[in-house]
Amino acid sequence: MTKIFKYLASHWAACLAVFALLVVQAYGDLTLPDYTSKIVDVGIQQGGVADAVPDAMRDSTLQALELLMSEEDAAMVEACYLSAGSGQATAVGKTVAEKANAEVRLLDRDADRNALADAFAVPEVALYMAAAQQAGEDGAPGAKELDGVAAALTAMAAAPGFDRATLTEHLSQAMSQVDDSTMATLSGQAALLVQLEYAALGVDGMVQMRYLLTVGGRMLLLTLVMVAAAILVGLLASRVAASIARDLRQQVFRRVVSFSSAETDRFSTASLITRTTNDIQQVQMVCVILLRMVAYAPILGLGGIFHVAQSDTNLTWIIALAVALLLLLIVVLMELAMPKFKIMQKLVDRLNLVSREILTGIMPIRAFSRERHEEARFDAANRDLMSTQLYTNRVMAAMSPFMTMIMNGVSLLIVWFGGKQMDLGNLQVGELIAFITYTMQIVMSFLMLAMVAVMLPRAGVAADRIDEVLKTEPSIRDPQPAKAVSSGSWKGEVAFHHVSFRYPGSDEAALTDIDFTAKPGQTTAIIGATGCGKSTLLHLITRFYDVSEGSVTVDGVDVRDLPQQTLHSLLGYVPQKGVLFSGTIDSNLKFGGEEISDEDARKAARIAQAAEFIETKPEGYQSPIAQGGSNVSGGQKQRLSIARAVACNPKIYLFDDSFSALDYKTDVALRRALKEETGNATVVIVAQRISTVLHANQILVLDDGRIVGKGTHAQLMQSCPEYQEIARSQLSNKELGLKGGEC
Repeated sequence: MTKIFKYLASHWAACLAVFALLVVQAYGDLTLPDYTSKIVDVGIQQGGVADAVPDAMRDSTLQALELLMSEEDAAMVEACYLSAGSGQATAVGKTVAEKANAEVRLLDRDADRNALADAFAVPEVALYMAAAQQAGEDGAPGAKELDGVAAALTAMAAAPGFDRATLTEHLSQAMSQVDDSTMATLSGQAALLVQLEYAALGVDGMVQMRYLLTVGGRMLLLTLVMVAAAILVGLLASRVAASIARDLRQQVFRRVVSFSSAETDRFSTASLITRTTNDIQQVQMVCVILLRMVAYAPILGLGGIFHVAQSDTNLTWIIALAVALLLLLIVVLMELAMPKFKIMQKLVDRLNLVSREILTGIMPIRAFSRERHEEARFDAANRDLMSTQLYTNRVMAAMSPFMTMIMNGVSLLIVWFGGKQMDLGNLQVGELIAFITYTMQIVMSFLMLAMVAVMLPRAGVAADRIDEVLKTEPSIRDPQPAKAVSSGSWKGEVAFHHVSFRYPGSDEAALTDIDFTAKPGQTTAIIGATGCGKSTLLHLITRFYDVSEGSVTVDGVDVRDLPQQTLHSLLGYVPQKGVLFSGTIDSNLKFGGEEISDEDARKAARIAQAAEFIETKPEGYQSPIAQGGSNVSGGQKQRLSIARAVACNPKIYLFDDSFSALDYKTDVALRRALKEETGNATVVIVAQRISTVLHANQILVLDDGRIVGKGTHAQLMQSCPEYQEIARSQLSNKELGLKGGEC
């Protein structure tokens, strides 16, 4: 996982922007339940009255309330309520003044609402209770009862011997005897009194609608901000993940291209393809999830816990229980799924390997009627992967019902115990709804983390496999510092100095004590039985592998001291199996470099005896070449490969059994044209046919990785039994120029 975070760290600016946007989104998610609670508790149940401070009230009601306050509080209240014509009133107060018919007093918009709420709380409760008592048990108090109580208080104040201090003291003593639960219920009656006053003024519906529209508008605006933040988070997360995947593909591709044959054989082509595609896709997907879910879940969960802790509902133990159950579930599921995730990518490698072998070998499979066998082999690899994926998917699927059960159980517990709290007056409906919402947010945060926790192991394995490729240093590397050699001084003389070589991981030597010189202007041919090391010898010249002992030199310079680009610019290499690339004939002929002109390409095609079949095609040199050259014959593919090497005009030509698919006539014509073109170049030919090497200046006979014969055809026919055996197996005595079977 540290590797994935390292990839994300390279895009730290975008990640910080995503984090900031997630904070905005989480703020909206955590604020909306509060607004919902306000709409239910204040907007619906309390008619839009948010606190005990009325924005407007009739003078009679204000006077009655002041009688129930201390003189200091009454003076403060009197100073804060202005006449209806004042321009300093609150917005609600001004609206009330316009609609109300009675004489009203308006709250100063600069007044301290908290201080006023403390001053109004007890008098409003007392006034509401008195109005409710007048209404009786069967009715709710209204404006009539409120006016009656206010008139009674005013009359009491006008009576001789009235003492405000005594009245307020008795009221305070009465309230001090009330327990906290009852007081919490009574405190809501202060807002009910304000609601009664608004009803008496005939503006209760307007106040409620104004509150609902205000809070609803804030909720809508906040939702739009959240939507914008979520869209930007998705955009940035996708761009960051796509950029990481792009960079990884480039890095892996560059590393793989620099690999020698040893590293390619170590990983296998199928595994490298899987690592470049499927593994990087896994990393890309998990990077998106990390930015969108993993970073968001803790913010949302911690915010939800903070809000729940602030609510003082005595129900937090339910959340602790839910979190404990979720953690237990996650641990159990991870223990079941982790081992399977570690082997899943290897099974993907295996499936790709089998698929590639079957697709590339479809012709021999059909020729030997092995379709059923290969189908069974593919089915076995496919079923192994399927069974592993089914197991992990079933484990993940099992999470859903357990999560649903936990969430529903938590909701049931909250409603059950929350209902009891509501009966006691400690909780309102809106607060209960908000608590349920916060609890679900906390649970969902752990759910998101659980889902990611199941996906992370596979992505971690994929990241390790990618990192394994990136950290693998190629065994064939350019020298540091490179030896300076003038580009115009190359002649092309190739020399092997007592070279021995063994393949990586092999105990037996493929070549032993190879010592010869291939000079410019001459043709050196290499012949021998299959598996004797002919192609391996050419691979040492090209530095596909490095020698185990001895050295290979070009013009006296060890190839290991040359930059690979410099070395390869001197070589025209034609592999044993012709390889063409998708494109056109012209693009394949010019594959050696942009400096190759049209004339160079056409000249090379004529030398390679390819011009005839090219010019018969309707599109000529612009004729399309399918992937791997599947739309041309084997002989045509070989001739195009030879022409591609000739077009580079190299100093050294390396032909690895490159004439095997040509008929004798084409072979002779091609070698004759090649001789004229390569007069000053070094030519090294690996061949199976005697006719191909018959006129070479120097023939090397290999047997079991050793040179057992060296010389011209005539010399070898006199001195080398192995060469004689090969020659007699292919040519008659007359063709060999022998009499009576003598050497």
